[in-house]
Amino acid sequence: MMWRRVFTFFTLAVFLFFSQVLAANVVKLDLNAIYGSTSFHTEGAVKFAKLVEKYSNGTVKITVHPGGSLGFKGPELLKVVKDGQVPMSDILMGVVAGSEHVFGISSLPRLVRTYDDARKLYEECKPLYEKAALKWNQKFLYAAPWPPSGLVTKKPVRKPEDIKGLKTRTYDKNGANFLRELGGSPVSLPWGEVYSSLRTGMIDSVLTSAESTKNGKFWEVLSHFTKINYAYPLNMVTINLDYWKALSKEQQQAVLKAAKEIEASQWASSEKRNEEALKIIQEHGMKVWDETPELTTAMDKAAKKIVLKFMSKASASEKKILEKYVK
Repeated sequence: MMWRRVFTFFTLAVFLFFSQVLAANVVKLDLNAIYGSTSFHTEGAVKFAKLVEKYSNGTVKITVHPGGSLGFKGPELLKVVKDGQVPMSDILMGVVAGSEHVFGISSLPRLVRTYDDARKLYEECKPLYEKAALKWNQKFLYAAPWPPSGLVTKKPVRKPEDIKGLKTRTYDKNGANFLRELGGSPVSLPWGEVYSSLRTGMIDSVLTSAESTKNGKFWEVLSHFTKINYAYPLNMVTINLDYWKALSKEQQQAVLKAAKEIEASQWASSEKRNEEALKIIQEHGMKVWDETPELTTAMDKAAKKIVLKFMSKASASEKKILEKYVK
């Protein structure tokens, strides 16, 4: 009996010892998310964090901080992650295009018109995105698209003249230039200030997806959503390279496995969420419109100007890809 007690005690001691060692090796990372907890991309980041914990056997734990609660929300995000102020972040690519030109590609106006084309463009650009992230001391993990951007307004937009004078919140420089070409007055604002700005009249319209229109409950202040098929802008998740290198090979493999899985599911979910969101905003009284032929002609003309200007400053690698999509 004594030997059994000794053996049991010894086994328990070994178990506790290795449990403590394991606990000491758990890596905890904060992931900055710029949108609210119900946002499509924030929900994706949360799922990603759970997968990482699962595949790393609990040795990598990521805490997602929604709504920019860590204090970082926009153009500064590349530098913030580069400097390690936050280990990881969800970043809307177009917002940081001023720091790294290639990140402006996915939000170029009317470059792609379907999810299939958007995915094809992404796969071609991915090596460039990865290289750009490395330049900013980051490891590129995954990216997924917002549903296609539309124009959310108080009055119907059926012809180019209806855009003139609109004070429209845009999410990046490409969108601002596009609307300016059409006679609009683009306004740059953090997402968290959009609803209150609509209430006060600082802006009267928003360039955004049906998904964001739903999340923002814009039917309370706006009445119309026009499917202008503007772009399928990408959000990416990156990790500071020093934090990345501090992970073991097994932990890195777990993170990459989770990233690959969540990227695939987020692309599929984006299309589904777009269809659902369009139904929901209509149920709340919003009118959803397709673009008119007159509007199509004007938007294509304005879009081509923006794309060609972007290409004039693009690298040879960027131009080689973009030339396949310019019509």
